[in-house]
Amino acid sequence: MNADRYFLLNKPMNMVSQFVSTHQVQLLSNIDFNFPVGTHAIGRLDQMSEGLILLTTNKKVTKLLFQGTRPHVRTYLVQVKNKVNQDTLEQLRTGVTISAPNGTTYTTTPYHIELIDPPKHLWDNGLQLHENQQSDWLRIELTEGKFHQVRKMVATMHHRCIRLVRWSIEELTVESIAPGEVQEVSEDYFFKALNL
Repeated sequence: MNADRYFLLNKPMNMVSQFVSTHQVQLLSNIDFNFPVGTHAIGRLDQMSEGLILLTTNKKVTKLLFQGTRPHVRTYLVQVKNKVNQDTLEQLRTGVTISAPNGTTYTTTPYHIELIDPPKHLWDNGLQLHENQQSDWLRIELTEGKFHQVRKMVATMHHRCIRLVRWSIEELTVESIAPGEVQEVSEDYFFKALNL
């Protein structure tokens, strides 16, 4: 029996987090990498979001990561339209109510969030703001990720999400991986970096 394999992908914008679709969209299968049979994404990023996607042939990892007893931190770098004030930051930190499926709502749990300088280490994704458009960057650390949560959280506070990058999951990061590139890692490193 072949050993399982583990990959980190820096998903570019305008790509969905799946290998097949009935829609005309950019897929993970369009990535220039020869993934082994049985590779699947662990969790998803929406089409317009960028950053870290974990992939593996190990079917047990999704349950370990998302249904285990220990929460796992995900870090997002988020550019929002207009300047963010301290009252908004505090409300976001303590939790806000967002829409959920079937007309229900969900109140986010408290998490770490801070204003940051525009990240110099991010890749150009072609987005251009109007020269008079103000924006701010936030670093958001979550242990949950429900219902397009980050976009809805900032929208609740009247800030449109311009750019959303999942920077890391626990200690796994896309810092040294260019958009569209794949990095294969060992099983030991993968599990240790995710604290599994």
